[in-house]
Amino acid sequence: MKTYLVKVVIENKASARDPEGETILKDLLIKGGYKKVKAVRTAKLLKMWVEAENDKEAKEMVSKLCDELRIYNPVAHTCSINAEGE
Repeated sequence: MKTYLVKVVIENKASARDPEGETILKDLLIKGGYKKVKAVRTAKLLKMWVEAENDKEAKEMVSKLCDELRIYNPVAHTCSINAEGE
């Protein structure tokens, strides 16, 4: 078996407001003068190191874990999962 780094990104759905992202954008524009930044969306990143036969199995294992343990709320969030071999 090989160890895989599986990254889980949890974001608010595109239709939902992101108050934290909006605050960061305002600070960038007002305090930093970064006028070319047009939008900011925040997300949570989870990193899990798992043992699996291949990257597909690692991704499926973490996807199942996230769904069964309600790591995210599918009504309010999107969840993307990526596996990389070490």
